[in-house]
Amino acid sequence: MIDEIDRILISKEEIAKKVQELADKISKDYKGKELVLAGVLKGGFVILADLMRAITIPLDMDLIAVSSYGSDVQSSGVVKLVKDLDVNVEGKHVLIVEDIIDTGLTLSYLVENFKTRRPLSVKIFAFLNKPDRRKVELDVDYTGFIIPDEFVVGYGLDYDNKYRQLPDICVLKPEAYK
Repeated sequence: MIDEIDRILISKEEIAKKVQELADKISKDYKGKELVLAGVLKGGFVILADLMRAITIPLDMDLIAVSSYGSDVQSSGVVKLVKDLDVNVEGKHVLIVEDIIDTGLTLSYLVENFKTRRPLSVKIFAFLNKPDRRKVELDVDYTGFIIPDEFVVGYGLDYDNKYRQLPDICVLKPEAYK
């Protein structure tokens, strides 16, 4: 598996530093507010776990699963809700926690979906952001890293359900997915 990695793009040390920085900002921004972290499965579970442990204010969390990739490297453009939240977000502040924003189609769908549930606010946290691939206009409220248009794995990100356990964000060699 390591032979299929081209290089480390973001080290685990850089990741830890950025997670703490973002958690501090979120803790300040939502102090005294009822916050729900809505983690997007599967890739978002790693950043969600690290982020919520670093946030210093009370919060609630839940998980939602959507699909737009399958086992391909390109988004299909069709977003399918696979698992909904169990938590009622009405009258609460929702922060959608996503591992990576590529085309923006998934997050655009989720924001609109959550707005129908009458929360006080809906904001987006994206640990990785690929603005060069965006197909829809999207306001990202908290961004970890802006990355180039390369296929990345590790820290929860996968290709065909592999590589999620890598501690760094790594660029996958094209021959590994072609």
